[in-house]
Amino acid sequence: MRMLVTRREHFSAGHRLYNPGYSDERNAEVFGKCSNPSGHGHNYVLEVTLEGSVDPETGFLFDLKELSGIIHKSILDEVDHRNLNEDVEWLRGRNPTTETLAQAFWERLEPQLPAGLLSRVRLIETDKNWVDCTRD
Repeated sequence: MRMLVTRREHFSAGHRLYNPGYSDERNAEVFGKCSNPSGHGHNYVLEVTLEGSVDPETGFLFDLKELSGIIHKSILDEVDHRNLNEDVEWLRGRNPTTETLAQAFWERLEPQLPAGLLSRVRLIETDKNWVDCTRD
């Protein structure tokens, strides 16, 4: 039997959506208010889902306290209360859309977990907008 377990974490960060190859007018057309040069922020919700079999000795698929530590060390300690365009080295040069962030978070988490265990990274930007990044 396969199980899914999810850990939910929160962080706050600012960003600006823009493409440096676009004119100011094109950036405003594509990204709207989110392209404002002074940026804006969100209170994000990050959910990390693991999929696998339960260990018969512990009763866990994976220790969620340990997963929380991995999420904090790999992602949250570096993004919380930061400007995602300027303050996070591993995001530098990437347009910090919710899609881009979810993919980058997957890339940070996957090597820290047993092979094949990471099933989904969900990043919730607002009550109405979120992204799921899953294994191909």
